[in-house]
Amino acid sequence: MRIHRYGDASVIRLDDIPRPVPGPGEVLIDVAATSFNPSDIGLRRGLLRSVFRIDLPYTLGGDVAGTVVEVGGGVHTLAAGDRVIGRLDGGGAAAEYVTAAADTLVAAPDAVPLAHAAAIPIAGLTAWQAVFEHAGVTSGQRVLVNGAGGGIGGFAVQLAKYAGAHVIATAGPRSAETVLRFGADQIIDYTTTPLADALDEPVDVVLNLVVVGAETLVPLVRPGGVVVSVTVPVTTPAGSPVTAVHFVVRNDTSHLAALVKLVDAGAVHLDVSASRPLTDLASVHRDAESARTRGKIILVP
Repeated sequence: MRIHRYGDASVIRLDDIPRPVPGPGEVLIDVAATSFNPSDIGLRRGLLRSVFRIDLPYTLGGDVAGTVVEVGGGVHTLAAGDRVIGRLDGGGAAAEYVTAAADTLVAAPDAVPLAHAAAIPIAGLTAWQAVFEHAGVTSGQRVLVNGAGGGIGGFAVQLAKYAGAHVIATAGPRSAETVLRFGADQIIDYTTTPLADALDEPVDVVLNLVVVGAETLVPLVRPGGVVVSVTVPVTTPAGSPVTAVHFVVRNDTSHLAALVKLVDAGAVHLDVSASRPLTDLASVHRDAESARTRGKIILVP
């Protein structure tokens, strides 16, 4: 599934192209599934050109789960038959086959179907780095996950709970039950209740996963606390006792492997809300732009 130009979902089309051949340091993967991420919309529309430099035509799909079928020269860590997952910085997983650098892949979890594991890389890495690297969440802290019903949010809630935090999560009626199942201690229905009215005391950390302004978030944080945003930059007034961090997720196989261990241990669960044929990708983009999706959607060739 490729785009030949930037635009609305209609630019996504099915192309028949030769099966790729792995180069040195690469493997060829028989794709079990990729997954949809909200950032795919910005990429498709050309809004992320300053962050992600791509050549057109471009094959979508940054998450991959699949089976290695061929290895290129110099690859000794993987072999044909290995089940792997990874984040592909250059995309390409919205296809039957994709090549990937061997050193960007990790063993897939055993506890979930291989196709479902495509929900992990981008969303899971983003949540891991937000919780542990940028927020430094520790036991006993009060953490607000703003936007807990999305793919990143499900991981963020569970990882903050794993760190021992008291987790407050914003979620709409469609996702509240899942967020509670993932361990949230309190749910704020953002469709009916302003954040400022729902909190009885300030929080130590805000993990912002939606597009909101700093004026909404900074007053919710105690002095010395932090706002970590994975969407829009959040700034604080001069002299503010609150730290604001905005970051772009990076590929890190040590983080991804740690996530896989937590999934296999039953400490982190996946929220795969739908499995769709890969040819439905344009429809999934349209549904997401109309706010008709929740959790993680996997796409199967």
